[in-house]
This record gives sequence, structure tokens and C-alpha cells, in this order.
Amino acid sequence: MNAQRIAADRLSSAVEATSYQREWFHSLAAKVHAGEPLALANADAPHEVLRALDVNYVVNQWWSSIIAAKRAGAASLEAVAARGLPDYSRQYDVLPLGAQELRGADAPWGGLPQPRFAIAERGGDVTHKIFEQWGRRAGTETFLLSRTAADPAPEGWWDLVSHRWEEVFGAERIDLLQGEIEDLIAWLEHRLGRRVQRERLRDVMTLANEQAEWNRRTRDMLASARPLPVPVTDIIPSVMVPQWHRGTRWAVDAARRLHDEVARRIDEGAAVWPGERRRLMWVGRGLWSDLDMYRSFQEDFDAVFVWSMYLAIAADGYARYGDDPIRTLAARFVGLTDLLYVPPMSSSWYVKEAVAHGVDGVVHLVADDTPGGALITAALEDRGIPVLEIRGSNADARSTAGVRERIASFVRDRVAASS
Repeated sequence: MNAQRIAADRLSSAVEATSYQREWFHSLAAKVHAGEPLALANADAPHEVLRALDVNYVVNQWWSSIIAAKRAGAASLEAVAARGLPDYSRQYDVLPLGAQELRGADAPWGGLPQPRFAIAERGGDVTHKIFEQWGRRAGTETFLLSRTAADPAPEGWWDLVSHRWEEVFGAERIDLLQGEIEDLIAWLEHRLGRRVQRERLRDVMTLANEQAEWNRRTRDMLASARPLPVPVTDIIPSVMVPQWHRGTRWAVDAARRLHDEVARRIDEGAAVWPGERRRLMWVGRGLWSDLDMYRSFQEDFDAVFVWSMYLAIAADGYARYGDDPIRTLAARFVGLTDLLYVPPMSSSWYVKEAVAHGVDGVVHLVADDTPGGALITAALEDRGIPVLEIRGSNADARSTAGVRERIASFVRDRVAASS
């Protein structure tokens, strides 16, 4: 009974992070309206440069998650289509562009102020085109970084990447991105009339590494905890809000608060679902428009989602140590997408995480920009873990209609049958 009572309470770290982010956004909007510059940065752009320059910035994918969570995704995609642009491709990237056309109560949190800068890498055939559209809006300039092809990493890259990143990604790839980050810095310095101080950037990197180490400790605790002591839907905001504030003391403290709260829940014997019998893993981006879905299979199937990529990649994918802060920053971002989506880097990592967390089944949301999805699924199935593939976008409810019913059938027919 005590475990049931504890599990009914939300993590205070999740509540605090969500509240902080809302207040931060309104404060940011006020600063921008008062004349300070704003940058819109893609998730795999080197945010730490902006932090070191004290430039306000919003992460494109985070803003997409707010748009989806506030049920403004459909209206945003309609606005994209009304401009003669495709609303059926890279919805997660394009939602903020469409949301700029929303007004009044339709605009989440009052809307995003017009950014001065839009920064992304040239991923695939579409992302750079979306950011070029931002650059065609009055008052916004776009800066694009190159995206290089994945170089097969040594086995167990997660044990190497923090310090031996040259081995994982290759010097030539890092050379190119390092040069482009230096170009980005010069581009911003020219427009802002201020300079990046290397010591300031080094301090930002140090804090980001400290944050990643706390996330790794938390992930490792949750991997071994039986039953699951905290819901994935609380872990996600507790991790991801601080991720968008990397390089700040607040973000480090938030990561430590999450760690300590998880440790306390484990010590108290808390359980998300005391009758837990089946453990599920969600591979792919979060379904922000229906977060309740993650807890909807507990009562009927005793099935609990125990894993999402957000804490795991924060634990394994971000820590980088090196003497040159710009080169080390290049090593952080040069292959970040590879780690999540490009086999064998991605597939071996998902298998490692599934085994560590004792997963009985995987739901794999495969978006149109994740061409390695079939190989990830195959690697998990080869390990004896059943996988349900859902082809669709987490930001487009049209493509995920009926997802609960499909997962229920999967748990009943494949997961329960094999456990």
C-alpha cells in the first residue's frame, strides 16, 4: 500500500523542471520583445556556443513537443500546408515553422518570438530546407552546418565516447565540424559585437559533463531496479528540460535532484505498478500528444514502460572530455544522430539497453528520417525480444491513430505469449 501511495505522487523533480521551463520561456520571451536576440537551434546543433555567448535560444524539437502537447500540432501543420509546403514530411522539425502563424489562444504559451538566428545541420534532404524557410522570414538569418556520414564505431562505443571520441567518430569528421563551429562563432560574433571567451566555453562544457554523469548514475540505478520505481512520463521532463539548459549550474543541480529522488524511491520500495510482470521499451521520439498512453497498459496487462531514449542518450551520448573546448564540442555533436539512428552504432546500443533493463517487448516508432529502423528492429528480434514497429511521426496524430489498440494487441499476442 505504501508503494502504491508513493507511486501515485509525481516526481518533484518533474514538477519543478516543468514549472521552471514555463517560467523561463516567459522570461525569455520578455527579453526578446525588449530587444535581445533569440536563436532557434536544432537539437543536434552546438548549443554550448550560444550559452557561452549568452544568447537566448530555444531548441526546435523542444518547441515541437510543447506544440504537440498543447494540441496545436494539427493547426501548425495546416499552416505549413497553407504556405504551399509539405505537411507530411519531418513534421517534428517543421511544427515550429507552422506554429509561427498561430495567433492568440491558439499559440502555445503565447507563441515563439521571431528568432534572430536559425541554426541547424544539413540532415537528410529536408531539415536544411526547413531552416532555409526560417531564413526567408523577416529578421531571421540561417546558419547551416554539415552533416557527415557515419563511420562504423568500435564495439561498445558507449564505454569509449567520453574520452576516446577520436576512435569512435574519426578525426576527419571532427576536423570538419570543428572548423564549421569556428565559422559559426565568427558569424555570431560579427552580428552580436561580442566574442566567445574560451574559458567561458570550457566552463560550459565542464558543467554539461557533470550533468551527463549524474544522468548516467540515474540510468544505471533504474536499469537494475525491479519493479520500476518512477514513471517514464516523469523521467522524460526531469531529464529533457535540463538538457536544453546544458552548461548551467541549474541543469546540473536538476540532474542531481532527479538522481537523489530516484534513489530515495528505490530505497522506499516504490513501484509504478506493484503488479508489474512485463517490461516495455519505447524506441523513438516521445509521443508528446498522448503521454498518458505510456501508463495505459498497466491495469489490463501488468505491463510497464520502463525505458525511453531520453535518459539513456543523456547518460551515454553527451559526456566529452578534452583540452580544446571547440574540438571537444565538435566531438559531442558530430555523431550524435548516429548513436540513435545509424546501425550498428544504434542497434547495438538499443540491444545493450534492452538487456540491461530486462525488457520483454519493444514498441519502435519509426519516423521518415530514420532509415536504419528495420536494422534496429532486427537486432532486437535477433536477441529474442519481440518488437512492434509503428511507422509514423510523433508530431502528427494522423500517422499514429490507433496506436493504443496496436500496442494492446502486441502485448497480448506477442509479449504475454512469450513471457
